[in-house]
Amino acid sequence: MPDLEADLFNLAMSERAQPLMDAVKKHIADNVEPITEEFFALDNAKEDRWSWHPRQLELLQGAKDKAKESGLWNFFLPDSEIGEGLTNLDYAYIATELGKFALASETLNCSAPDTGNMEVLERVGTEAQKEQWLKPLLNGDIRSAYAMTEPGIPSSDAKNIATSAVLEGDEWVINGEKFYISGAGDPRCKIMITMVKTSPEAETFKQQSQILVPIDTPGVEILGPMHVFGHDDAPHGHMHIKFTNVRVPESNMLLGEGRGFEISQVRLGPGRIHHCMRSIGQAERALDMMLDRSINREAFGKKIIDLGKNMETVSRARIEIEAMRLMVLKAARAMDVLGNKEARIWVSAVKAMVPEKVCQIIDQSMQVHGAAGISQWFPLSDMYAGQRTLRFADGPDEVHHHVVARAEVQTFQNSNERSAQKASGTRFSGS
Repeated sequence: MPDLEADLFNLAMSERAQPLMDAVKKHIADNVEPITEEFFALDNAKEDRWSWHPRQLELLQGAKDKAKESGLWNFFLPDSEIGEGLTNLDYAYIATELGKFALASETLNCSAPDTGNMEVLERVGTEAQKEQWLKPLLNGDIRSAYAMTEPGIPSSDAKNIATSAVLEGDEWVINGEKFYISGAGDPRCKIMITMVKTSPEAETFKQQSQILVPIDTPGVEILGPMHVFGHDDAPHGHMHIKFTNVRVPESNMLLGEGRGFEISQVRLGPGRIHHCMRSIGQAERALDMMLDRSINREAFGKKIIDLGKNMETVSRARIEIEAMRLMVLKAARAMDVLGNKEARIWVSAVKAMVPEKVCQIIDQSMQVHGAAGISQWFPLSDMYAGQRTLRFADGPDEVHHHVVARAEVQTFQNSNERSAQKASGTRFSGS
């Protein structure tokens, strides 16, 4: 046990990963930052909001090609022969850098929801599924979506999933609705991993399955985008989708009927932690913008940094960022040492903490910017909307707080070693 505890607190980036980190920073500086302004300005030149401007795709592909040439491609998969095979801990350091720039992750093929979907396919997909879907995803030729949330039920309790899949002959027939399916509006999105109920009479956690549904399958109807703070986020989108007698081959089932929750352990743990890694990058950027604005502008005869409690605001932001960073690193390390399932308490703790705190820092940065901070002149409002939305993605705050609190209660009630645990300062052990 002492050796395990010491291992969990070893939060240093590996020597092997440091050159990769340096290369990622160089790639962002050389190939991402220079194209960002032009890329987003082209949104105003599109004839169709639900498409990409040809020049946008050209800019992205150029950055992707340079990343591939530098060996910066698909390195998010831990303990894998695909890509760099980084540990979750090593990837945490790199993902923080990626979070600072909106295009960075995609230029390295490390964007959500593709990363989570690729991890599922790599871990549990058949060889045929990998050939058909994982290979083009790994090449960056297509995008994907993850369809779980439903409008008619509290989807935070995945046991409620009502979208049904019934086996008829050698085909699954799917009926139901999903909403807030991020990325399904992208014309490059070709495949969805879809959570369905296949076995309503089975025990509770064996009723659900996950199945591959090509987005162009007859019966898949995109009803339209769900708006986030009034924005439709085109062309990426957060789509409302209806499934009406959608037929897919029996072979499209992932891992096996009734194993949906088992797959979720593969996908949601890494997905949640990846989001939070990138979120710290967002917080760093918001703080940098706050400092630039407050140091270089004056009001009432003083620099803005010297007005009110702005110095304290900067201090608190830095303290919160470092606290979040340590929590994320610890969660990533726990996943490496204990496994995704056993590290779930740490993952939930991070998911409950990070988006809320990052929202606060972005909000403070907007305040320092004045009215311009909520305008199109700065990215802060988009950053805030993304982080506020993240407080619902992969389970709302309340669910994750419940997971952490339940573990604390169980530890208190069941362990005769609580005093020793308290003295060591180690919690979230997975009990």
